[in-house]
Amino acid sequence: MKVVSFGSLNYDLSIWLDRLPGPDETLQAQRMEAFSGGKGANQATAAARLGAEAHMVGCVGDDDRGRWLLEVLTASGVDTAHVRIAEEPTGTALPLITPADVSIVIVAGANARTGIDDADAAAEVIAAADVLLLQGEVGAAGARRAAQAARTGGTIVVFNPAPVDPFVVEAVVPLTDVLVMNRAEQAQIADFGLETGQCETIVTLGSRGAQVGEVLVPPYSVEVIDPTGAGDAFCGAVGVSLAERRPLVEAVRFANAAGALAVGTPGAQPSMPTRSAVESILVSQGLSG
Repeated sequence: MKVVSFGSLNYDLSIWLDRLPGPDETLQAQRMEAFSGGKGANQATAAARLGAEAHMVGCVGDDDRGRWLLEVLTASGVDTAHVRIAEEPTGTALPLITPADVSIVIVAGANARTGIDDADAAAEVIAAADVLLLQGEVGAAGARRAAQAARTGGTIVVFNPAPVDPFVVEAVVPLTDVLVMNRAEQAQIADFGLETGQCETIVTLGSRGAQVGEVLVPPYSVEVIDPTGAGDAFCGAVGVSLAERRPLVEAVRFANAAGALAVGTPGAQPSMPTRSAVESILVSQGLSG
């Protein structure tokens, strides 16, 4: 199995709050902790921990944060040969975690430099992969070129349009095989009037599981400690399952288990589950891993 993620790498500063602040309000945080993150890097990490040969394509700054992110990815088994050092500082994300949910503020930094040249440099790796994972945290031109490289090799393109950028969506959806989105993202994309009928569609429903066409794939009941990165664990698991040529509903069942495990650990990349952990959940439910 070979999975390539073309996307973002972020230095996450996670902040735990009782609730989000209102207008003109200052709140005292419960705590703050630094983690490795970025949707692209998270999904690459998930793929590696689930047993794939994972490659990351993106940019970091020439700074301590960028060097640390690369060290963490390498330690997780991700090939970082196609992560470029850019002039801008490494991207930063601020996950604001409350008992109800997580909200995230992103400063793109070096991620804004991930583009056509990076896709071209990694074109052979992308074309030789089983699955390409794309997200919305890098620019449209580079994401489209990466999807085009995937097309030349018959690589399955999995697109998670988060955050929703109309330019990225319009550039990538026509080249997408599997579109993974939540209800809010689905509504935003519908407002663009963009045709998505050529894609297989997965709609994630949080605590209610995920929808594949007419099939509702049920969730797994777990204690939520930090939902940051759960969607990326899900997407990485979908990518690995499709690389294994599993049917889509079976892939989503596997991905639901990965996402459920991710909410039980603080931080984005630290919460990406191992293959054995996901299979343990599936076995406990009487399902095959």
